[in-house]
Amino acid sequence: MSDEQRPRLRDLFRPRPVSTDRTVSTQADEAVPLPLRITAAYAWRMLLIAAAVAGIIWIVIQLKLLVIPLLVGILITALLWPAFGWMLRHRFPRWAAVAISILGTIAIVTTLIWLVVWQIRAQLPDVQARTGAAVEQFRQFLLEGPLHLTEKQIQDYIDQGFALVNEQAQLLLNGALAVGTTAAHVATGAVLSLFILICLLADGAGIWRWTLRLFPKAARPAADGAGRNGWGTIVNYARTQLLVAAIDAVGIGVGAAILGVPMALPVAVLVFLGSFVPIVGAVVTGAIAVLLALVYNGVWIALAMLLVVLGVQQLEGHVLQPILMGSAVKVHPLAVVLVVAGGAMVGGIPGALFAVPLAAFVNVVAVTISTGSWRTGDQPNADLIWSTVPRQRRRRNR
Repeated sequence: MSDEQRPRLRDLFRPRPVSTDRTVSTQADEAVPLPLRITAAYAWRMLLIAAAVAGIIWIVIQLKLLVIPLLVGILITALLWPAFGWMLRHRFPRWAAVAISILGTIAIVTTLIWLVVWQIRAQLPDVQARTGAAVEQFRQFLLEGPLHLTEKQIQDYIDQGFALVNEQAQLLLNGALAVGTTAAHVATGAVLSLFILICLLADGAGIWRWTLRLFPKAARPAADGAGRNGWGTIVNYARTQLLVAAIDAVGIGVGAAILGVPMALPVAVLVFLGSFVPIVGAVVTGAIAVLLALVYNGVWIALAMLLVVLGVQQLEGHVLQPILMGSAVKVHPLAVVLVVAGGAMVGGIPGALFAVPLAAFVNVVAVTISTGSWRTGDQPNADLIWSTVPRQRRRRNR
């Protein structure tokens, strides 16, 4: 076959007119209205796509003990990639850069865990005493407040709460075995994630070249360009979320400490971890900080804590992030919320954590191939779930 007759890859993604000269039609087909036939054609194709997606999700769930460590290793690699690349550019030996990246990460995580445990031990007696005082104050409010509840009514509500807990006890016991099984695999998963992290940092390029050989030879340039754009998006996502998590954790933690909210350091760590789930994580962890202030410090401190949470998030999103990163992160909130909710429904906490980077990667790969931007290696100029938009510099009037 000559080069002129060989189909090009870009032609595979261009819509073509439907040829009707080969279509076999019967009287029954002709009796069906054309709009209904078109709708049916779309319907069975959509059902086929849904079945394929469901099959992939089912396989991932069955292999979750392998998939989750793999995704954790890839995400941590993306988090460490800017610092790791900086060391390589400054002529650090690769083995030294790998060792510094991994040991530094382990040291930071160990220090945070130690600080959290230390503060919990130090403040636990005071927290228990203030919890009892808050419960008694709430009880007096129910008795003497506008609700005018009686002791019997309060006790009935407490009994109903315990009954609800007892009803769910069987579910909790049934899930205990699954949690125990998962806990038994935690060490194995951690070791596997560490091994994957070392391999990706040490020989990520070689692994990617081997992966490209799985594609047909004609499709390798497109797969390479799309994969590199997708990896750039994952690195950008990880860098952005790390920056967001650090700013939110420091701002909310310092605000909680100034306002006298107990467990300020554990709250800051919780905010840091929760911020890796875009939008949803920041809202949930911020609400926990406000609720803690409401229970232990009263309404006015809780209101001040709410202002701190909102102020930190606004400062991070509109001032610090564009200045430090040099670009404004463009995220469609509706897409992010739906993706996180869907990931949580399918895979729980890991699903919520990995939903957005996976969706962003798939989105960038698909758009890169469909627009043909893989030929130049540039990021596709199209609507994406996660992308960065360089700031427009305003020209001064001369």
